[in-house]
Amino acid sequence: MDKRTVFIADDDQGLQNFLFTFLSTRGYRVECFSSGEALLSRLWAGDRTGLILLDVVMPGCDGVEVIQKIRAMGSKVPVIMLSGLADIRTVVESVKFGASNFLMKPFDEYALENMIKEVFEQRATGESISSESAAETSDGREFLTKSPMMLRMAGIVRQVAFTDVPIMILGESGVGKEVMARFAHRHSGREDKPFVKINCAAIPHELLESELFGYERGAFTGAMNDKVGKFEQAHTGTLLLDEIGEMSAHLQSKLLHVLQDGTFSRLGGRKTVKVDVRIIAATNIKLDEAIAKGKFREDLYYRLNVVRIDLPSLRDRIEDIPQLCDHFIALYRERYNSSISSVPIPLLQSFAKYQWPGNIRQLENLVKRYLLLGNWEDIAKELYSGSLEVSEMTSADQSLGSLLEVGAAAADHAERQLVYRVLGETKGNRKKAARQLNVSYKALLNKIKRWNADQPSLAVIQANVASGF
Repeated sequence: MDKRTVFIADDDQGLQNFLFTFLSTRGYRVECFSSGEALLSRLWAGDRTGLILLDVVMPGCDGVEVIQKIRAMGSKVPVIMLSGLADIRTVVESVKFGASNFLMKPFDEYALENMIKEVFEQRATGESISSESAAETSDGREFLTKSPMMLRMAGIVRQVAFTDVPIMILGESGVGKEVMARFAHRHSGREDKPFVKINCAAIPHELLESELFGYERGAFTGAMNDKVGKFEQAHTGTLLLDEIGEMSAHLQSKLLHVLQDGTFSRLGGRKTVKVDVRIIAATNIKLDEAIAKGKFREDLYYRLNVVRIDLPSLRDRIEDIPQLCDHFIALYRERYNSSISSVPIPLLQSFAKYQWPGNIRQLENLVKRYLLLGNWEDIAKELYSGSLEVSEMTSADQSLGSLLEVGAAAADHAERQLVYRVLGETKGNRKKAARQLNVSYKALLNKIKRWNADQPSLAVIQANVASGF
């Protein structure tokens, strides 16, 4: 009694009758149970089913307890949780215990039908829900990962993406929080709607409010025209609040209000604006510590932290490094006119031993540098000595959190090394160096002047090349 059989456990008799009729007319064999204990009794008796629809809130044994006991029996039967909005935290817990998916009440019957059809199609081809998620999240369009931890996080995001509950993504700088946010957007049912991102740390506090909520003409000096804020731009879509831990207390209060009822007023405006926006928040700071210090509102934290995703650092997923390197080489090789097609094994071994304080973004910059300079031995030495970590982290600190500045500093560093290497090869002949670098002679002189090295002697050039400057 497995093929196209659906067990339904729900204490709502009206919903039972509806689901029984709806699914029976579509060719499914349906059995209904009014309690979790009754369902478990049938499973313990050895009866099999192809799918279970399980209510979260039931008298006696609730849905989370039921799914735990089902998995303790060794059963891998797919389970779709049925939940009211107030039970969303419990649903997330059930996903962690092995629920395949869930639907919010009241749900669209055709969404349910498609979900059930997908389950039986996957069972027919010998695939499980979890393996399907892993396959989708490991291809080049989604995630470049083989990490079980990363795949588990992606699986949770995919399962909750179609709901409207907020997602909180935590992790160090450079681990891929925006990538995960875009992944959630693609699977949310809003994928053809706007995806809007704002970095709360990169915009001064006094300007962030107008960026988020917009303003009316005359709201302040210089406000010559109305401006639409990020919330209105993201209407019907997704808004990523990156580095939300840096948001001021005043804005945290206003954001809490928007999350509660979906309305706000522009600066200087009198009318209320209502928006339908899915919120994803991301930060690299420890919010529990920020709450303890009074820097982040506890009520806002709980409002945002319905679904929490903790992304692992690159040092905790070193199995992904070779694949990421191949990806970055393919991405930048043509742009930098490089003949390099792969990262040498010794350098990959150095990458595997490194701690990666800058995570994937730091790896990307090193691959760019390797494509430009072809100096894998120098990179390996710097990784081993720790000098790379010091220089990169110092530039990151000086950037005050601006990713654009960090990227620009890394690019400038690589460009400087290339220029001095070519000057060394041409024995200080700047005209030859300019031709070899495919830049104008004047542009080369301006760069050298900017680096405080106007008309450098050959000895200075060679010293700079030797030091990796």
